[in-house]
Amino acid sequence: MTDTTNSTDDPFRQFRAWWDEEQVPMVLATAGPAARAVVLEHFDERGFCFWTSSESPTGRQLAEQPRAALVWLWDGRQARVEGAVERVSDDENERHWAGRDGKRQLAAFRQSEPVESREELLRLLDAVTEDEPERPAFWVGYRVVPDRFEFWTVDEDFVHDRFEYAREGDGWRKTRLQP
Repeated sequence: MTDTTNSTDDPFRQFRAWWDEEQVPMVLATAGPAARAVVLEHFDERGFCFWTSSESPTGRQLAEQPRAALVWLWDGRQARVEGAVERVSDDENERHWAGRDGKRQLAAFRQSEPVESREELLRLLDAVTEDEPERPAFWVGYRVVPDRFEFWTVDEDFVHDRFEYAREGDGWRKTRLQP
């Protein structure tokens, strides 16, 4: 287990160290207020990317209030990110779409719409041709551009180890927080 007491001055490197140990689900919170698990598809020094329908509740919430928080939970550790949300480029959307297998592409067409049953969902997916569908205009990627990170490691005596990174110009101000 990576301990935050030895954390780096670069929050992306700290996140990468934990992520490389184990890739865990990401919880996305928007101003709905709403929270849900989504797949972290990609991250780099620009931010954390996921894809969804811009017509879904998530897409509508992000259009209205383009800020979000992300949370990852490991055994005894937590990473949080808060920041502005921007849409990724059309080129990034096309590359992502092309990299999805057929069922994942087809499932995107009706995301968050009601369906009678699991059987009905599978029937709808099977009814679509095997041709690779074009990316629908509403299927877009979003990047959460962090202005704040927090890393937290549990302590048996509740003297948890916490560090906050706040964007400061082109760098990050790192602060140890009380439990």
